[in-house]
Amino acid sequence: MRSCVALHRAPLPLPLTRTTSNRMPLPLIFILLTVMIDAMGVGLILPVMPDLIREVRGGGLSDAALWGGVLATGFAAMQFLFGPVLGGLSDRFGRRPVLLLALVVMTVDYGVMALAGSIWLLLIGRLVGGITAATHATASAYMADISPAQDRAARFGLIGAAFGAGFVLGPLMGGILGEYGTRSPFWAAAVLAAGNAALGWRVLRETLPQTQRRRFDWRRANPLGALHALGRLPGIGRMLLVYFIYHVGFAAYPAVWAYFGVERFGWSPTMIGLSLGLFGIQMALVQGALIGPVLRRLGARGTVIIGHVFALAAFAALTLLSSGTWALIMIPLAALAGVIPPALQGIMSARVSADAQGELHGALSSSTALAMIISPLTMTAVFAYFTAPGAALYLPGAPFLLALLLTCGGLVIFASRPTPTSQSKPKLD
Repeated sequence: MRSCVALHRAPLPLPLTRTTSNRMPLPLIFILLTVMIDAMGVGLILPVMPDLIREVRGGGLSDAALWGGVLATGFAAMQFLFGPVLGGLSDRFGRRPVLLLALVVMTVDYGVMALAGSIWLLLIGRLVGGITAATHATASAYMADISPAQDRAARFGLIGAAFGAGFVLGPLMGGILGEYGTRSPFWAAAVLAAGNAALGWRVLRETLPQTQRRRFDWRRANPLGALHALGRLPGIGRMLLVYFIYHVGFAAYPAVWAYFGVERFGWSPTMIGLSLGLFGIQMALVQGALIGPVLRRLGARGTVIIGHVFALAAFAALTLLSSGTWALIMIPLAALAGVIPPALQGIMSARVSADAQGELHGALSSSTALAMIISPLTMTAVFAYFTAPGAALYLPGAPFLLALLLTCGGLVIFASRPTPTSQSKPKLD
């Protein structure tokens, strides 16, 4: 977080403020669009992936599913590895060049995937796409740069809302565009990325002064190095662990929801898609509109605690529910747990210096990506074990029980020691 002295030394450009208008500043719109496009990138192409993989490789649906898993894992792994790298580069060279270059490369990458004629070229495209989509860290650092201290947690909620909007819009647009061919969603993604890059070139101003930039260090740019360096700060390591545990538990929803809906409620694919869309909308509302009032009323610490309470209630209900109607009713309750990440980000952002904001959010991005690598494998294995023929205990909701236990552990870790509301912000050396 930028100190008061630094803010006076390097005042923000006029376009980043609301001094003359109540409209949202264009740079802020660009940041939110960047996050939304990153989120849409996965869902936009998901509906056509089975047909596309069979088109370029041949074989049946099972083989396509295996390759689809490889592509998804590669994408998440690149996000995990390169989140701190892009965050660290933004601390060295500034936020603007990193964000714009990533969008340009993303545009080219989607064009290559739209023309790809082999599975290996698709794999390379998804690896590159994972790298370019790791700009969530730099976008969060930019948001920290342009936001007053008291508004940062709420602004991080806007980022979460943008991600949720991308999660909803991506599959919907991909399904519609897929009717025009398996390559159409890739071309649409390329156009979106190119348009946002043009907007950023026009409106984005650099927010990190030369005096606050630091040397790029590969030892700290790797995910484990960044987590280790940040973990040395008082309280940060504990917050990072809580943040990671939350995302491992939360990932149970996208990992097993489709299988759970079919097994437990007999839902059709349409019903599963609508329920996921409803969940995404609820998450966007929580992180975009509700987070601010909750933070003002409860503070960051209280918000994290109440978010865990909602998460525990939702996981407990889904473990035992046998009614699809009640499962849908539980969705808003589950979405209320979405207040946890922005509140935790606000706490951690307040505890690091201005020249380490990119590193912090890079570590958070890698933490989320690591959770998205670990959780689907774990949750689907648990689901398979407890729903297999002859299982000692038939419990389709077992993954949500595991998520409940993890979330309970996260709450205990967070509440074990009070979090200071203010203190000096040490630099990471």
